[in-house]
Parts: sequence; C-alpha cells; structure tokens
Amino acid sequence: MSSTIVYLNGQKVDYENAKIPVEDRGFLFGDGLYEVIHAYDGRFFYMDRHLARLQDGAKEIYLNLDFGIDNLEKICRQAVDECGFADTSVYIQVTRGAAERQHVFPENIPCTWVVIARESKGNPEEFYETGITCITVPDERWNRCNIKTVQLLANCIAKEKAKRAGSYEAIFHRGGTVNEGASSNVFIVKGGKLFTHPADNRILNGITRGIVLEIADANNIPYSEEVFNINQLLDADEVFLTGTTTEIMPVVKVDGKIIGDGIPGKITRMLQEKYNNLKQTVNR
Repeated sequence: MSSTIVYLNGQKVDYENAKIPVEDRGFLFGDGLYEVIHAYDGRFFYMDRHLARLQDGAKEIYLNLDFGIDNLEKICRQAVDECGFADTSVYIQVTRGAAERQHVFPENIPCTWVVIARESKGNPEEFYETGITCITVPDERWNRCNIKTVQLLANCIAKEKAKRAGSYEAIFHRGGTVNEGASSNVFIVKGGKLFTHPADNRILNGITRGIVLEIADANNIPYSEEVFNINQLLDADEVFLTGTTTEIMPVVKVDGKIIGDGIPGKITRMLQEKYNNLKQTVNR
C-alpha cells in the first residue's frame, strides 16, 4: 500500500509522530535550507544537482551538514522505494538544530534533517495545454535569493496575492526589473531568442532553469541570461515558468495582458517535448 514516508534525523517515523524540538532554529529563525526533488516512476530527476545546490547553500550560511550528503542520498532513495508511488515528490529540510534561543549560531549541536516522500500529483494537464495567468508584484525579499532557505514568508504572501487574483503565479520585480516567480524561474521569448534573469543573488538558480538552457543549447535555440523589465515581459512573444513541480509552464496572460497570441508558443512547446523526453530517461 502506498503511503507518505518520513525520515527524521535518519530514522523512519510515522508521519503523525514526526516532531522537532520547540527551540529548533528552523522554527524560531527560519535558519535552514530545503530542496524538492522529483522521482518519475522511481527514477530521480537530477538528484545530484539538487544535493549539490544544498551543499552550496550550506556553505553560504555556515551550516555543517553533519549527517553526510551520501547518507542523505541513501535515505532519499529508501523513502522513494518504500512509499510506492509512481511519481514521487521528495522534500528535504535541514536546519541548524535545536538550542536555547539566541541570534548567534550555537556550537556543537547536530542538524535537524527531514526527508518526506509523498505522491506527486502534479498540475492539471490543461495548464500545460492552454497556459496559465500571472500577476506581477514588488520583490520584497532579502538580497540572497540564490540561497534556498526556508524563509519564504514573502513568497507565500505573493502566492496568496496571485491566488486572490485568480492567477497561478506571482512574478517578482524590483524597480521594474523582472526577477523570478514566487516558486519558479521566468523565461521570455522574443524574436526566437530566450531570455532569463542571470543566476545572481536576485534569483534562485533553478535546476529546471539550467536544464532548459541545456536543451536550448543542444537544439540551437539562442538564449541570453540578462535582465529584462516588465514592459519586455508583457511584450514578449512567449512567456513560460520553470521549476521542479512547475516543470515548463506556458504563461498566456500577465496582469491582464495577453502574451503573444494568447496560446502556448512554438518554442515553449518544443522545450516541453524535450523536457518530457528527459523525464523518461534521466536517473541521477
């Protein structure tokens, strides 16, 4: 029987009994990192890249992954094998651990780390066929968006604004410059060329974002990692979002403005096809 599987600090526990101390720093300060990895029919989709990003983030915030990255990988694979779902979403969270509340980092305490493997239900197929709508919102996050921390309140507020507006995603902008979505990266297509924000401190360098650039490179689609503004976003021939759970999502309307012809574009469709082919083969 298929079920959600939880490992807490390397030990398998029932979902209902998975508990952390009240003074865990992830709870008190948002002092932690996370990753979401997809497994298609039991095959991990670029887990190696997700774990490498986790390690990079840990270095940025001076977090010692004391449980070992190889051990984490083993637990992820066990959890997917045990949960029994065809498509699985694996959530990883690592915090600095539990200690008496103080702002400075405590010394010599173990990390709190959790792996949750559950069924990935995905998005409605119609979203990929007909496209979705977005709104734009001011980017009120901190300036280290390249680190995948659990500090996501600004993202949650933006998502709620999108939901209340009847849209799928909120696209962050700072001074008119488009950065990324609340839980996705943003691409535009203009004149047959892809554009996406550079992988600097203003965005998370998404794993799917990188895969899309590799697909573009392999298929002679020109692209540029450079900033673009809201006017260029609204004037684009095509717009799409990327992300682990989003995959490649066509956008047909932003802030009420129809994008291109109001249907998913040719380049978006081609990238979706190539990406879906990878889903059937990649096991890393």
